[in-house]
Order: sequence, then structure tokens, then C-alpha cells
Amino acid sequence: MSDFVRVETSEAIRTVTVQRPEKLNALNTEVMRQLEGAITAASTDASLRCLIVTGAGEKAFIAGADIGELAKLTPIEGREHARRGQAVLDAIEGLPIPSIAAINGFAYGGGLELALACSMRVASENAKMGLPETSLGILPGYGGTQRLARLVGKAKAYELILTAEKGITAAEAERIGLVNRVVPAGSAHAAAVEIAKKIAAVGPTACRFAMEAIRRGVEMPLAEGLNFEATLFGLCAATEDMKEGMTAFLEKRPARFTGR
Repeated sequence: MSDFVRVETSEAIRTVTVQRPEKLNALNTEVMRQLEGAITAASTDASLRCLIVTGAGEKAFIAGADIGELAKLTPIEGREHARRGQAVLDAIEGLPIPSIAAINGFAYGGGLELALACSMRVASENAKMGLPETSLGILPGYGGTQRLARLVGKAKAYELILTAEKGITAAEAERIGLVNRVVPAGSAHAAAVEIAKKIAAVGPTACRFAMEAIRRGVEMPLAEGLNFEATLFGLCAATEDMKEGMTAFLEKRPARFTGR
């Protein structure tokens, strides 16, 4: 069996690389199965501070799904296929640590949907993105209709999905809030590592609570979100990391966080 997903860890930062370059790293059933295993492993590894997802080579991040597989789906199989893919991407979004998509080339269809499930996105200046499923007579089924609309607004999501736009440049993606930053070609992963190292330097528990406040709070009315934020702030005050962070600041030294 081919190894379509490579996992590497350095300094509490794990990189998951989809490596199917002859197919521009396109997603198929086996790739998704291996990706699910890598995400499950990351979710239970308490030593990790950040996860980076990228594609092998400099031409493609993930250039969509395997159309040969999709073409054979019956209606019932199609729904099951979408739900399985959504579960994998939900697992990425629900990780207790931040995730960064290092978009190093083409990110189409399922590839862009995967990037949308990450906490942040960094794109090489040569990257091209889009959700072109409607040109194939289907719609984005791995969460693209939901996450894109929440990220860039309904009107822009309508435009990009209904026109099957495949030419979203990195600069345009940054302008509309689809990606966090654009970097020179070939440096998406390095830029993601740079962000990940900054994340690794802050309090792990505070980081986890802050992610939860953002992730769940934006789905609540403002008053409920503020109450949820205050509750999590109170929980931070019960941690050793909070005491260490405050003490380190007052003693003018770097904090030594333990995640407790």
C-alpha cells in the first residue's frame, strides 16, 4: 500500500504532507483514510503545539478530489462519501491545537475545503484556489459551502462557488480574508513554521481556551459569547501556566509553560 501521507514532527510542531504528486496530491479514499489516521494521532498527542498541513512538491497543495472515484457514486454513496470527508475535516477543525494550511500551489475543491478547516492559511504567491465543483454538476461536499460563507461572507461565497471560479490568486485570497498571508513561492511551509513557533511560545492552556472561545463564541449571540469568554478567562486563572506567565512577566524573564 502506498504511503500517501507523510508525518514529521520538530519542536512540538507536526507537519502532515499529502504526497501524491503524480495526481497533484488529489484526495481519494485511501488518502483520506491515511489523513484521518494522522489527524487522530495528532489529536491525542499532548506534546504538540501546532499542526501544519501541506502538499508534496511546489506545484500543488491539494488539487481537489479524485474525479474517477466521484463519477461512480450513486446518490446514497454520494451522501456517505460527503459525510466521511466532512468528518475528517471536522476533526482538523476540532483539534485542541491550532492548524495551519501551507498552500504551496493549486488548492481546488476538496483541497481548498481542507484548507478552510484549518485555523489559519498561508499561501505562496503562485497559489491558485477555487471550488469548481458546480462545473462538474456537483457542489462542494466536504464543508466548502459552509466554511467559505462563514469566512468570506455569503455574497462572495455565492460568487466563487456558483461561477466555479478556479483562478483565485493568493493576492485576491488575502484581500477577501480567505488566507492570512501571502509569501514568496516555495516558502509557504517555512512561513507556517514561523507562525507555529510563535504559537508554541505562548501558554498552551490559554491557547486552547482562546481557540475554544473563538470557535464556539462566533456561533453564539454576542452576550452569550462574552459570558463564555469570561468563563474561560476564569478557568485560566486556575492554571499553573497563568501563575507562571504572570510571574515571568514581573521577573522580566521568559515564561516556562507546562500546559497545566
